[in-house]
This record gives sequence, structure tokens and C-alpha cells, in this order.
Amino acid sequence: MKLLSGFVIAILLLQALAEASSINKAANALATVDEGSNVIAPDSKHHLPKKINCSSACSRRCKEASRKKRCTRACKSCCMRCHCVPPGTYGHKNACPCYARLKTHGNKLKCP
Repeated sequence: MKLLSGFVIAILLLQALAEASSINKAANALATVDEGSNVIAPDSKHHLPKKINCSSACSRRCKEASRKKRCTRACKSCCMRCHCVPPGTYGHKNACPCYARLKTHGNKLKCP
């Protein structure tokens, strides 16, 4: 009797795992929209934002700033949210639209 109940439990667990797997596949097949309002391809293997080294990108961005610590802190905050930092030390924000749109509570541009 114990063997039969163990077998039934094993079958139920396998069925639950199979259903969970099919739900995950269906969710991954749907197109998603990221924060920058760009549509990501439906079956894209790169559905997560690309990891960048925010520390080095922001130190490069803020190397000529008069207030380096303040610039670097704001840049890192923006980088962690947008997963990108524009090239150069100033401007070029069209390369990273999310970075360019972020604003402070005072409605000023947040990212250097």
C-alpha cells in the first residue's frame, strides 16, 4: 500500500513539474516591453538586460566632472536602472534614451 501511494505521489509531482515548465515556456514566448518602451523579440534568448560594469562606465563618464563623487553617484544610480551609460564625458544621451529620461523629485534631469 505504501509503495502504491508513493508511486501516486511521484506521478503527481512529475505532472506538476511538467505543467510548471509549460507555463514558463508560454510566458517566455510572449513579447515583453522594457522600461525604454522597446519591444523585445518573442523567443529572444537575451530577454534580460545586458550586464555592464557601472563602476567603470561611470568613472569614465565622470572623469572630467568638477564634482566627481556626485556625478559618479548619480551615474551609478541611472546605470543600475537603465543598464547603459552614454559614451563620452558629456552629452550623447541619445545612445541611452532611458538614461536621458530619468528625472529627480525636483523634475530636473538626474543623470549626468
